[in-house]
Amino acid sequence: MEALFIGQAYIDVTFLTDEIPTGDEKAVAEDYSISFGGNAVTAAFCCAKLGIAPDLLAQVADDWLGRMFIDMGAKYGISVHHRKVKESSLSFIMPHGGKRAIVRCRDDHYLHPFPPLNLGRCRALHLDGHQPDAAIHYARACRDAGILTSLDGGGLRSNTHDLLGLIDVAIVAERLCEQMSLSHGEMLAYLKSRGCRIGGITLGERGMVWFDETGEDRFLPALDVPAELVLDTNGAGDIFHGAYVYAYLARPDAPWAEHFVFARGASTHSIQHLGNEASLPTLSDIAAAQERFREKHRVDAAERAIAG
Repeated sequence: MEALFIGQAYIDVTFLTDEIPTGDEKAVAEDYSISFGGNAVTAAFCCAKLGIAPDLLAQVADDWLGRMFIDMGAKYGISVHHRKVKESSLSFIMPHGGKRAIVRCRDDHYLHPFPPLNLGRCRALHLDGHQPDAAIHYARACRDAGILTSLDGGGLRSNTHDLLGLIDVAIVAERLCEQMSLSHGEMLAYLKSRGCRIGGITLGERGMVWFDETGEDRFLPALDVPAELVLDTNGAGDIFHGAYVYAYLARPDAPWAEHFVFARGASTHSIQHLGNEASLPTLSDIAAAQERFREKHRVDAAERAIAG
C-alpha cells in the first residue's frame, strides 16, 4: 500500500430543498445525490481520484448499503479492509446558503478487533479519530517506521490528546477550538506542544491559519467563490485533507505551503457540486479553480485569524 486511511464510513444522501416537512406534510427536493461519506473515507476517495489509490480501513456491514460501499471503493481502486458491524451508517445532508444540516445514523459497535495490516511500502497514514483503538495503534506503528501521520481533527474525541502526540500533520476544524475553549493562536500553540510538525485550523470561507516547518504562524486565505456558485460545502474539508495527502505522496520534498495551496484548489472545486462523488476533483479541475478564482484579501487578516 502507498497510504492508509482509517475512519468511519457512511452512505451520504444529500438533497436540496428549501423546507423540511413536519407532521403529515410532504415536500419534493430540487435535486439529490447518493455517495460515500465520512471524513477520512471521503479524503481517501479524493486521493484515489487524483491518481494515488490508498488502502482504507472502515467499518462494513453485511447489508445492501455495505455492498454498495464496497462497489464504490472498487470503482476507485481502493482496497477496503473491513471491520464488521451489524448495520451500515447513513448521513442525510441538507445544504443551504453555504451551510449544511446533517442527520447521522451510525453503527460504531465493532464486532471484531481491527485487522492487522502490512504497512510495508506505506508512505502516509491519514486518520479522522474514529476507530480510536486502530487509530492509536497504526499512528504509533507509522511513527516508529518513519511514515507520515496526518489527522483531520474535526471534533474532540476520547483519544484526541493522546493521538496528537503521534501526529506529524494536524489540521483541525474551528469547532475543535470551540470545544476546547482555545483561541486560534492557543490551538496552534497546543498543536506545537504535542509535537506536530505542521498544524493548522480550517476556517471555512475565511481560509486557514497554520504553522509551517519552521514553526512560523501563517495564513492561507480562501479563494473568492461567488455565493451563487456555492452549491454544497459538505465534504469540502475532507477533500482538502485528501488532496494534501495526495500532494505529499506525489511531491514529498515540496514545502507544505504548496501542498495546502493545491488542496485549497481541490476544496474550491468541491463546493460547486452536489454530493461527495461529484465534488471529487481531477488535477485539471484543481488547476482550473486556481486559475479562475482569486484569493480573498483582508487587512491584517492573518493577524486577526491567528489571534482568534
